[in-house]
Amino acid sequence: MAETSSVEQNLKSGYVPRGGMKDLPVSNQIKDVVKKKEAEKVKKEMDKFVEEVKAKFKFVDGIGIVPAQASKLIEDEYDIKEEDKKRDLLHLLVIIPEKKFKELPKVKVELIKIATKINSKFWVHVITLIDLWNLGLDSKFEVFEAFSMSYPLYDKSGALAGIRVAQIHKSLVLRKFEKYVTTYVIGGSVVRGDTVKTSDVDVIVIIDDTDVKRMGRIELLEKLRGIIYSYIGEAIAMGGAKVDLNVQIYLLTDFWESVKDAHPVMFTFIRDGVPMYDRGAFLPWKSLLKSGRIKPSPEAIEMFMSAGDKMKEAIGRKIFDIVMHDLYWGTLTPTQGLLMLYGESPQGPKDTVKRLREVFIVKEKLLEKKYADILEEIAIKYYKGFEHGKVKPGDIDGKMLDKLSKDAIEYVERLKELRLQIEQRNQEKGIDEIYDGLFDMLSALLKEKEESNVIKAFDKALVKEGKFPKRYLDNIKFVAKIKRELADFEKTVESKVKSKKDKVNEEKTVKFRRDVEKARKLASVVTNALIEYTQRCDFLSMDRSRFLVKAKDRNAEVFFLKDVFAVEGPKIWKVDGSKIVEGNSQELEKQILEQKNKENKIDVSALSVLKKKFGEFELVY
Repeated sequence: MAETSSVEQNLKSGYVPRGGMKDLPVSNQIKDVVKKKEAEKVKKEMDKFVEEVKAKFKFVDGIGIVPAQASKLIEDEYDIKEEDKKRDLLHLLVIIPEKKFKELPKVKVELIKIATKINSKFWVHVITLIDLWNLGLDSKFEVFEAFSMSYPLYDKSGALAGIRVAQIHKSLVLRKFEKYVTTYVIGGSVVRGDTVKTSDVDVIVIIDDTDVKRMGRIELLEKLRGIIYSYIGEAIAMGGAKVDLNVQIYLLTDFWESVKDAHPVMFTFIRDGVPMYDRGAFLPWKSLLKSGRIKPSPEAIEMFMSAGDKMKEAIGRKIFDIVMHDLYWGTLTPTQGLLMLYGESPQGPKDTVKRLREVFIVKEKLLEKKYADILEEIAIKYYKGFEHGKVKPGDIDGKMLDKLSKDAIEYVERLKELRLQIEQRNQEKGIDEIYDGLFDMLSALLKEKEESNVIKAFDKALVKEGKFPKRYLDNIKFVAKIKRELADFEKTVESKVKSKKDKVNEEKTVKFRRDVEKARKLASVVTNALIEYTQRCDFLSMDRSRFLVKAKDRNAEVFFLKDVFAVEGPKIWKVDGSKIVEGNSQELEKQILEQKNKENKIDVSALSVLKKKFGEFELVY
């Protein structure tokens, strides 16, 4: 990203709205300034402002000028007084590091003093990049766009130029394909705040393919991808800065499939990305991920966990760099899978080691410290050390490689045991929910509390009376059996893990996991049947109050409740004394519930009122 201090170029550049620079003329205000003789004077004043700010506050990250066509948005957002608006203010954006946030009020006062001394029309906005990102996260896209279009006068890290180019590219894309774009998100180092001059600017464009009728999904992606990529060069040229804009394009359905498969890139973009444009999809995803409600699929967890087994076969067959690669992925990936099973999102190696210690050693006290040390040694000290040039191939001899290999195998075996412990907790919670949900419903229906009494009552009142087949009784007994067996199974596994003498029987573990899943399905079948049975009972109770009015050319349902209601298509009528008035579904449903299991009588006086509405009719039960 090229740093620039060319004020004159800035004065000639216009604000690029959604339509793009080609569709909107350069700001008349800026044109006028450029044409006047004092243009050179304004340029020198801005250069002086930049130099004084850099000298006084060396930590300032960037200074930019807001395009004049964006000024009104800025002035409206920040409630600038009318008398100030009439002075044709020149809005200057100053970016400071987030770590200096507490000093912002003091810095702003000093910057205003500098600006006012140089030119009374200079209006300074002091923000951190996080303040800018919050505009996107609050869906204030127009204000976000206005600040993002600031032309850099000083750009220490290149962030201002990168954001500006991404904003122009977004505008070009939306101008052509707005109806297809679900969201346009900026992420990577520019959002994290660790941008350097050589950093890429990473953006993701998600294309809505859920309502594509005239062309195939892949055809749509390829068509849009070519044009969207072609806009990169145009955006860089318009932005006036050399920026590496890295654009990734996904179909909405493919993106969501990758999220379910726990693709780290997708999780990272949802977690860290900031929408520059969004049609109401990205921010809900972000909220769901933060609250833990976007969870990887069982297949994804299985895929992450299975990497450990593949690692063992590779040891001893590959040369140093390949073995190191297998050791790294063979320990890191199952660890990420284990954290995912616990409910965490996949993270990088440093954060994975950190969370392993925090979750399983400190918080849950399920894992010994030495295993976190093994992962840190392989993933951080050696693999990342080798990747960054701190460790050379000659630094690891055969003895050390043999030790790392044995440690890695022991580590993966321990992770398998830890997985069982975590799954047992989940299974215990799961079978409790299954059991409680089923037996609570049965208890309410059969008026029994004890498990054995509930089962006997179900058999007597529903199975032997022919209302339910016998297999439903067997299903209920199976759920109760698995609930009892879980506690014994958990104690057995726990003792074997602690003793370290006996290996847990993996075949039995898999069988028990399948039994829990079977119990879940059987309980669901019984629950659905009970709901249908209860609804049938409710309907029969309701049906005693329901009659059919058959007139010459119209029909209606009539309910004799506390009041008399007539339902004709979407219309609901109510008999009120000697007249009929409009009723509502809430009142009808309330009276049906109140009249449930009670004796119903036909209100003869209401029949004459209904006759006025429907004419001569026949009342059918």
